[in-house]
Amino acid sequence: MSAVSTAPAAQAPDRTAMIIAGRRSRHRRHATASIALAVLLVALIAVALMVGNTFYGPVEVAQVIVGMPVPGASFTVGELRLPRTVLAVLSGLAFGIAGVSFQTLLRNPLASPDIIGISWGASAAAVVGIIVLSLDGPLVSLMALGGALVTAAAIYLLSNKGGFAGTRLILIGIGVAAMLQSVVSYLLSRAAQWDIQTAMQWLTGSLNEASWERIVPLAIASAVILPAMFSQGRSLGALQLGDDSAAGLGVRVEGTRVLFILGAVAVLAFATAATGPIVFVAFMAGPIAARITGPGASLLLPAALVGALLVLGGDLIGQFALDGRYPVGVITGVLGAPYLIYLLIRTNRSGGSL
Repeated sequence: MSAVSTAPAAQAPDRTAMIIAGRRSRHRRHATASIALAVLLVALIAVALMVGNTFYGPVEVAQVIVGMPVPGASFTVGELRLPRTVLAVLSGLAFGIAGVSFQTLLRNPLASPDIIGISWGASAAAVVGIIVLSLDGPLVSLMALGGALVTAAAIYLLSNKGGFAGTRLILIGIGVAAMLQSVVSYLLSRAAQWDIQTAMQWLTGSLNEASWERIVPLAIASAVILPAMFSQGRSLGALQLGDDSAAGLGVRVEGTRVLFILGAVAVLAFATAATGPIVFVAFMAGPIAARITGPGASLLLPAALVGALLVLGGDLIGQFALDGRYPVGVITGVLGAPYLIYLLIRTNRSGGSL
């Protein structure tokens, strides 16, 4: 009788040790994957700064970065390559974090800003600014910023009738996206030829207009918003368990949800205003990060790093790996379309988790 009664007690420490070991293994994998992604991003940044029509070595690039005059490199690296690279990294971080925030909040890998209409809100506003109001430069970026914020607010308010429901928000977002695409198509069909060229250049998503003037608003917004989002990464992960379970773990459910919705929309809007809608980066970053890091830890940092790698890597491919030069939005679109099909099939089979 005593042997039977002591068996569960003997097994309990073993079970606890297994749980602790599994948790440590997951954290170790997450940390290793994040470090590997960061190292890869640094290597890609170095390549972007060194490679071009003229190759500059790492010493020359470092001298330019610290402000030393280097004939030829001071202009090529300091005025062309460096702003383009910084904008690629910052916008990729923003797209990645915005995408994984929505996907985690709504517990659906298809719930990215590309799919639920927020990016199209920015695009429609920018096209109105270009074609209807004859705006250009920073004013178009401001229109895009306002369009993304207004669209996100409208989608949230329309879907919040009788309580928050992720599925309802996704469906309303898809409907809003379709409506805004129709608005863009109509405006393009009535526009003058020169306005069409300007609008299409913006809609494609490109780093060709990279400048420090475009970078500064995005950098300030990222410096203010991203630390607040990173600090609440665990609370975001807890929301995947459902509102009741998250509240039982001490998470302020509504406050966390509002923080991540507002934060994700804001960084997405600033990034889109700076680069145009670089398609599928927000959509792909979270699921790719989840495959790399595994379950059990926050995806915010890995998804941000994956987003930066997608934008910077796509830009390098568009510039140097093909016969012609293509905007980064074209490259990410080519990569993202088959991935969307794959994820639709996988989500249909598995039930929709990252």
